[in-house]
Amino acid sequence: MDLFRRIVNFYYEGFRNMTVGRSLWVIILIKLFIIFVVFRLFFFPDFLNDRFSSDREKSEYVIDELTNKLP
Repeated sequence: MDLFRRIVNFYYEGFRNMTVGRSLWVIILIKLFIIFVVFRLFFFPDFLNDRFSSDREKSEYVIDELTNKLP
């Protein structure tokens, strides 16, 4: 248990004493937001919900696409 406490304390003190690192973490979080939210909205539309109304139609389409496509 003492090893776990030392590891947690090491990271806690490291993040608390950061100066440049905080701005880098802000940049990383902004980039992740852009990747997962903005790109999803504009570049990955919900294809199945736009074209099919029921779950059965969606599943049949997916199965057909996975099994009947020629290489």
